Formats: sequence, C-alpha cells, structure tokens
Amino acid sequence: MAWILPGVSFGQTLLVGGCMASISGFGGAFLRANDPEALYSWYERHLGLARSAGCFTFPASAQRAQVVLAFFREGDEYFPPAQKAMINLQVDDLDGVLDRLIGEGVVVDEKRDSYDFGKFGWFTDPEGNRVELWQPAAGD
Repeated sequence: MAWILPGVSFGQTLLVGGCMASISGFGGAFLRANDPEALYSWYERHLGLARSAGCFTFPASAQRAQVVLAFFREGDEYFPPAQKAMINLQVDDLDGVLDRLIGEGVVVDEKRDSYDFGKFGWFTDPEGNRVELWQPAAGD
C-alpha cells in the first residue's frame, strides 16, 4: 500500500506505525481510458513514445528535471475540473513538439507559458484529456 502524506517532502524519513519508511520517488501514473489500445497507439504515433512491457517507461537517466506530484482542489481551472488527473510530459523542444502536433491535426492550446523553471504548453488527446508539456529551464 502506498501512502501519500501531506507535508512530506521527497526523501523525508517518516515514522508510520512504528516502522521507519521513506518515500524514495515517483513510481508512475495510471489512467483509465475508454479504449486503452487506441490511446497507446495515438501516443506512439503523435509523441513517439515506445511501449515496453505493456506501458510507457522513462528511464531515470532520461529525466532532465524533478518529477512533480501536486494536488489541486476539485474546481481548480488549471485543467478541466471533470478530468481527475493531468499528465505532464517533459520535452526538449516545446515549440517544436507543439508545432508538429498542430501539423498532425492534434488539438493544441494556443497558450504557452514561460517561467524561470521552464516553458509549458498543452494539447488534448483523443479521449479529451488535457496533457501538459514541460520544457525544463536549461539549468534544471
């Protein structure tokens, strides 16, 4: 059983039921889909992801920045309130990926945000999920 506890930061040791336990990282994201096989195929075709052992994996060596787990209030408008979770994928060229997706007929949000920690853009997959793309800042 996994425990996500408020106020616990990465690598922080905590006492749970008399045992020392430590959260050591983020293990994955699991989403429901009306047609998982079709959605896998779409992500393979449009994002170039390759499935291995029934899922997409990202080796630790490929990660350019920290992995984030954040909680939003039910009605928060950062992503559609009816959508329970939003995927955030790291990219090396935000504009290049979004422009390619536009060329492939994918619904891409015109909005692109830039902060000191990176640039962000969004697209919608065939099941209506808003997906965030993040190009970490060069120093991350």
